[in-house]
Amino acid sequence: MKAALLLTAVTLTAVSTADSDRLAIGRLHYDGGGDWYANPSSIPNLLEAIGERTTLRVNLRESVVELDGPELWDVPYLHMTGHGNVNFSEPELRTLRSFLERGGFLHVDDNYGLDESFRREIARIFPSRPLVEVPLDHPVYNIVYQFPEGIPKVHEHDGLPAQGFGIFIDERLAVYYSYQSDLGDGWEDSDVHDDTDEVREAALKMGVNLFTYAVTAAP
Repeated sequence: MKAALLLTAVTLTAVSTADSDRLAIGRLHYDGGGDWYANPSSIPNLLEAIGERTTLRVNLRESVVELDGPELWDVPYLHMTGHGNVNFSEPELRTLRSFLERGGFLHVDDNYGLDESFRREIARIFPSRPLVEVPLDHPVYNIVYQFPEGIPKVHEHDGLPAQGFGIFIDERLAVYYSYQSDLGDGWEDSDVHDDTDEVREAALKMGVNLFTYAVTAAP
C-alpha cells in the first residue's frame, strides 16, 4: 500500500493510547477459564513488524483489555486467543457488540481449543450474523502482502486446512477468526516453537495485513 494512503488513514483513525497518539493492539482478558495470556511474545513481535514495514505509527507495547474497562475504547485492534473456554457476561456481550458496531476490529486466533466456546459466544453477540468464510479477494489477503490462497498454515494439529472466517457489518469486516492456522504461534519468538523462518515470515505478513486493514477500513 502506498505510504500516502496509510498516512491519511492513520490521521483519520488514530486513537490515543497511554503513551502517545499511536495505534495499539489490545489483548482481550476474558473469563471462562481459557488462557487469554497465551503466546506472550506474539503481539510485541507483530507490533515491531508493523512499525518496520509500514508507515503506521504503533505503540510497541500491547495493552491488556477487559470489556468492562476504559482501555477497550483506546484500541482499534482487539486480539483474542487461548486454548480453553471463554464466557462473556451479558454486559460484556453488549459492550463488545457496541465496540464492533462502532468501528472496532476483533481478531480471534484459535490456539487449538478455543473453537467451540468462541463459536458459541460469537453467536450470542451476533445471533443474526453467522461466521462466513472470508473471500480470497478480500483486502485482508492483499492490502500489503499477497495471500492468494488465504491465511497461511502455521501448525498442523488436526491436519485440516487453515481458514479465515469473519463477520461483516455494513460490508466492513469487523471480526476475523483464524481457524486451524495458529497464526499467533507464528508471531512468537523463533525459539518458542522452532518454526522455520518461512513460516514465521508468512505469519507476520498476514498479521501486518490484518492490522493494516483494521485501522484503515472505513467504519
